[in-house]
Amino acid sequence: MSAQKKRPKAKPLPRAGQSRRTALVTGITGQDGSYLAELLLAKGYEVVGVVRRTSHDSYERIGHLLDRVHIVPADLLDQHSLTSVVRDAKPDEVYNLAAQSFVPTSWSQPVLTGEFTALGVTRLLEAIRLAHPTARFYQASTSEMFGKAQQTPQRETTPFYPRSPYGVAKVYGHWITVNYRESYGLFAVSGILFNHESPRRGLEFVTRKVTHGVARIVKGKARELQLGNLEARRDWGFAGDYVDAMWRMLQQPKPTDYVVGTGVTHSVRELCEAAFAHVGLDWQRYVKVDPRFVRPAEVETLQADPAKAQRELGWTPHTSFEQLVRTMVDADLERVA
Repeated sequence: MSAQKKRPKAKPLPRAGQSRRTALVTGITGQDGSYLAELLLAKGYEVVGVVRRTSHDSYERIGHLLDRVHIVPADLLDQHSLTSVVRDAKPDEVYNLAAQSFVPTSWSQPVLTGEFTALGVTRLLEAIRLAHPTARFYQASTSEMFGKAQQTPQRETTPFYPRSPYGVAKVYGHWITVNYRESYGLFAVSGILFNHESPRRGLEFVTRKVTHGVARIVKGKARELQLGNLEARRDWGFAGDYVDAMWRMLQQPKPTDYVVGTGVTHSVRELCEAAFAHVGLDWQRYVKVDPRFVRPAEVETLQADPAKAQRELGWTPHTSFEQLVRTMVDADLERVA
């Protein structure tokens, strides 16, 4: 039975008073959620994964973990379900990774994006405040909040200027986290993570679109790869490195927010060069620019200044851009028949 079709076992929630720490993770079936679950399990946590109840399961990224994590149904759109899960699990730590996180979709579904990505944060914080206020809370903020960057590189004090409904919703989620920290004394922090990728990234994201496109071309399944703005520059790192920074934020004596990134940028053009070069091809023969994939409001350059995270968390990335691209291409070559 494939990981996508396998249903999680009905593993009971951790018992109150047990010695092992418990972490509650929304978005556990996503890229970051899967890497974070692996990290937490390796550190001896009981991991409770929150998933939306749907007619079909999507456990591809965590299929290998299903016998070790507790899967519980709840929804960022439903206050009661979140409060019930927090009350029952009584987690030491809560990681909110769930969101409508694909930027282009946020223009076609701006209201839904706001419900999940903005108000969903408020509902989860309210659940913690009401049911288990000693839990430490991590909010997945994003470099897209900087948007039309007011300074480069961007640090914790850089003003936000979001350029998409997704970025706007994430700014709300970020500031409501600050508000609950300052209003109710919750240990609530935001990690302002710059672009982080992996072989588990969804096909709609440009990094995976490129590496999967390379694999399809190599295997004779495609002749070209259509992309948007090739000059957009991003600070790309490996998701497996970044979840360690999330965990470190919740181990600090006092709650505060951190920018997490490599501090190095690359353009989409350079991404294509690296991915095609790994298989011995000239990217210019295959990549075509299609205006359909250009954003209504473009974000040209995002670059992190991770000095605070390096200094206070002792965090540094271990995977280079080149290593990341090669790993993603190799994984897609194995996937494409």
